[in-house]
Amino acid sequence: MSDRPVPLSILDLSPISAGSTAQQALRNTVDLAQHAEEWGYHRYWLAEHHFVSVASSSSITLIGLVAAATARIRVGSAAVQVGHHTSASIVEAFGTIDALYPGRIDLGLGRSGHRRGQFGAEAARPESGKPVADAVTGRTEIRDGVVVPPPFDPGRITDKSRFIASVSALQQRGAQPLDFAEQVDEVRDLLAGTFVSPEGVALHAVPGEGAQVRLWLFGSTAGESAELAGRLGLPFAAAYHVSPGTALDAIEAYRAAFRPSAELAEPYVVISADVVVGEDDATARRLAAGYGHWVYSIRSGAGAAEYPDPAAIAPLTAEQRRLVDDRLATRFVGSPGTVVERLAALRRVSGADELLVTTITHRHADRLESHRLLADAWGSRAARAA
Repeated sequence: MSDRPVPLSILDLSPISAGSTAQQALRNTVDLAQHAEEWGYHRYWLAEHHFVSVASSSSITLIGLVAAATARIRVGSAAVQVGHHTSASIVEAFGTIDALYPGRIDLGLGRSGHRRGQFGAEAARPESGKPVADAVTGRTEIRDGVVVPPPFDPGRITDKSRFIASVSALQQRGAQPLDFAEQVDEVRDLLAGTFVSPEGVALHAVPGEGAQVRLWLFGSTAGESAELAGRLGLPFAAAYHVSPGTALDAIEAYRAAFRPSAELAEPYVVISADVVVGEDDATARRLAAGYGHWVYSIRSGAGAAEYPDPAAIAPLTAEQRRLVDDRLATRFVGSPGTVVERLAALRRVSGADELLVTTITHRHADRLESHRLLADAWGSRAARAA
């Protein structure tokens, strides 16, 4: 696989740091997006999470605010949890943003919220008969320097009560979400102006119909999302940062299912990575020290906590560390040179057309600096290769 440089993009959850507020986290997001545009990042995507200590719960609203605060960078969702929204509400909302900022908006759709038995994005069980990376032996694989751990078993999360309550609160009483493929079809039909209701009535989304949004599907396993994206000829984003044990299998399934479409003549893949860059490896490790505690808060079932100050935490216990080891081993932490080389390896192994980086640190200034250092180093690498 070629080692050619590819575009860098940013995924942001609007994390709330310990001692800070949601209001400040949202201001930080807008500030980072403005800097990302200045530093040459290709896209700025917002995640949707609910009832936890991140401020991106109303991600579609936040997309509009970020688009308003920037001028060129593409802005979008990573991803809309379609089980919590109707197709019409999604298309009308994105159509409204696109009407004011045309040609810059990415509409990413994900399956989260569709199945009550699935524990959110951490449910990394394969959805098809294809085995995932070394799940039987439980061994970690190293592929050209890229760590591929065994798939995380969501059965290790013993308390699912918070997740179940969240799903219930995000849906109308008695509502049943559509099958994912059916809802994707509805979104596409509404955008294209070909939607017909179950009662046989043609309906037109205003705004929304004819919007210049780019439709994406997101996934982390070799299952429905990857195969559907391939079959429809849509671009696909694979979540290595959430499910490092299965993301490469998801890309393989997407490419195997791909059929050319009006949108794409050949597959287009984005793969995500958790990144912290410091002026040197030691500095980066210090800045990244709270990450294990934050992931543990998610995998324990409590939900994402406020992001801790590295100077105010005790070491993880052995039991806590076992629950998050795969995420710690697959985070890219180090100097600009260290992280660039690891990202280049991920690009080679995955064959991705674009890299999506997400960075969480306790101090906003450190997050800004991490993205700046990475942009400079990645740009210098691209210039040398040109």
